Amino acid sequence: MLIWFLPLFLLFLLIGLPVFFGLLAAPGLLLWLNGQEKDITLLYRNVYNGMDSFPLMAIPFFMLAGEMMNKGGITIRLVQFSQALMGHLRGGLAQVNVLSSILFAGLSGSAVADTSALGSMLVPAMEKEGYTRRYAAAITAASSVIGPIIPPSGIMIIYAYVMGESVAALFLAGIVPGILVGVGLMVMIRMTADRYDLPAAKRVEFDGVELKPLEKWTSFVLVRLNIGLLIWAVAPLPAGSAAMQWATLAGSIAVAHALMLSLRTMVSSEFRTICKRAIVPLQTPVLILGGILGGVFTPTEAAAVAVAYAVFVAFFVLRTMRLSDLPDILSRAGLTSAIVLLLVGAAMAFKTVVSLSYAPQILADYILTLSENPLILLFLINLLLFIVGMFLDAGPAIIILGPILAPIFTDLGVDPIHFAIIMSVNLTVGLATPPMGLVLFVAAAVSQEKVETIAKAILPFLAVEIAVIFLITYVPAISMTIPRLTGFVN
Repeated sequence: MLIWFLPLFLLFLLIGLPVFFGLLAAPGLLLWLNGQEKDITLLYRNVYNGMDSFPLMAIPFFMLAGEMMNKGGITIRLVQFSQALMGHLRGGLAQVNVLSSILFAGLSGSAVADTSALGSMLVPAMEKEGYTRRYAAAITAASSVIGPIIPPSGIMIIYAYVMGESVAALFLAGIVPGILVGVGLMVMIRMTADRYDLPAAKRVEFDGVELKPLEKWTSFVLVRLNIGLLIWAVAPLPAGSAAMQWATLAGSIAVAHALMLSLRTMVSSEFRTICKRAIVPLQTPVLILGGILGGVFTPTEAAAVAVAYAVFVAFFVLRTMRLSDLPDILSRAGLTSAIVLLLVGAAMAFKTVVSLSYAPQILADYILTLSENPLILLFLINLLLFIVGMFLDAGPAIIILGPILAPIFTDLGVDPIHFAIIMSVNLTVGLATPPMGLVLFVAAAVSQEKVETIAKAILPFLAVEIAVIFLITYVPAISMTIPRLTGFVN
């Protein structure tokens, strides 16, 4: 009888019951009807146990870091930097929208934050340039799904917590797929430029862009330090004593300085200023990934470091925030984190009934009757995940389906990290998929456009993202190369 927990849960969703209550009511009712009242106590106790986890502390910290970066004026700097790089192309602001989402993904890791922060700025600007409002809202929604794919990513933290995988490995595996989604959207924009009569290419001009002295010297140091460390890490330098290592690091930084001086004459002073304004915000993902890869701190500690860095940047370097801004920032981050953690707790309790019902074994036996070919089964599972993503948010879907599906494909020879990326990207794209995609509703609220019209305009971009999903599925090297090169996956 317990096997009916999933249909009952879907029924509760259809009648409008919030996901959190549906996740608890469906299994609770079935346990009661089945005479398992003792297990009901276990079910609701697991709501708290599901949230009481050190790895999950990364979620509120990353939420807070994203809120502080957004409030601190980071968004406008990333948009200006994107304009300086791609604003001169035909359909430049649409390309800027996608590139800004790629850059913003390294700060927030949230599709909703991406849509609201960039959409409120870029949708009016695109409409002013001659884009239709529905097109501007559609490309904003489509590009925002990059946020949870490129690290840091909230849904990958949830997946790692539920399935016992390495957060660092998942973060690294998401880099190339996220960039691939962005590049695919950019290509589609160029291909549809004539059909949508996108504005012609023109030079982007920036007026009144200034750089404060402290920010100037901070950017100066960070650029040379980052490039120097990259040269030092990649170049085949001979091993030696600690003094020799410090000497080679100093030499690498000197080479980086010489390289920057040579590039200085090739670009305008205006372009250099725009790039320098973006350096300090873009240091956030470098700090997070560099610290994790270097073994300096865990992903959860990296999230706390990101918050500390956001405070330092907003209050002391950019000086774009005041103490009076903190209550609003903390309340928004706390509310968003509470929603996510409550869903995680309820879904972990829901998982208890999944194990009691033997649903994974029953579904595994059924799936294997369809075919024993992993390639065909991966195609069918992608269809299932895509349909689920239309109606259910990525976090709860991962917690409910992950423990059921992942063991099946691991037994068939699919790498656990590879399957995690397939599932995460597929369900993330579902956030922008009609009829219940969350970012569609956020984009509609930001643009004051109907969800139906945005849903029609987003279809070409969804086709690109679906193509990328299948490319990731059948070419494992796309997601697995970086984790293997860094030693996080054998």
